[in-house]
Amino acid sequence: MNRKHILDAFAAYTKKYDATDGKIKLKIDHTYRVAGFCERIAKSIGLCEADVDLAWTIGMLHDIGRFEQVKRYHTFIDSQSVDHAQFGADLLFKEGLLAAFIPEADEASAKNHSPEQKENLHLLELAIREHSNYRIKEGLSDRETMFCNIIRDADKIDILRVNVETPKEVIYNVTTEELQSAKVADAVMQSFFEEHCILRSIRESAVDNVVGHISLVYELVYPISLKMVAEQGYLEQLMDFETKNEVTKEQFQKIREKMHRYLNQ
Repeated sequence: MNRKHILDAFAAYTKKYDATDGKIKLKIDHTYRVAGFCERIAKSIGLCEADVDLAWTIGMLHDIGRFEQVKRYHTFIDSQSVDHAQFGADLLFKEGLLAAFIPEADEASAKNHSPEQKENLHLLELAIREHSNYRIKEGLSDRETMFCNIIRDADKIDILRVNVETPKEVIYNVTTEELQSAKVADAVMQSFFEEHCILRSIRESAVDNVVGHISLVYELVYPISLKMVAEQGYLEQLMDFETKNEVTKEQFQKIREKMHRYLNQ
């Protein structure tokens, strides 16, 4: 995994897209940060240099499908377009895009891959495909699960930042009025208090997405991940959601109290 080549290839790839589009810039910035988080998590659990590089590479490529998703569908909402994780993995591993980032991954070189190279490419594809699933699929080895968890933690940590620093109207494709007037759905509140990530299928409005992103903290696997969340402060800012709906104000007060109890435990 040649980091300089991957960085240069990523810069060249994203130049094809309109960086003045807030969604494109958001994902460029997000990618670099997630790759850095993957590296920090990998080091925190004592992985060797080669595995740290693999974790970093997974971070760099995990959202590659987002750019074409925005270009074609003008949205990040998978249910209104495509599953961005599967789409990105298909671009990389079925349509040959991976060779732009890892030249040794081209079809002509595949027959000469060592067992280690084959395993690394397998882990790369698996982690990208699994990174946005509600749950990692069953039956994976400890090593497969580990790399899936590293990218999932890193992605969740930066999603908190994205939801604070980027206008939610841009992320959710809604007006400010819609965002500030809606209440949190009862099913979403119940799910939050059960301490697990909130299914997209039970979300009814944009404000449910805000709660859904807060709930990502319940899913963090590694101790360093919770430490990073605390260091950054984005979780607290996200829970201080601005709303004009009195019911929603009460709901977010309960959400803050619940999350603080969870973190203190």
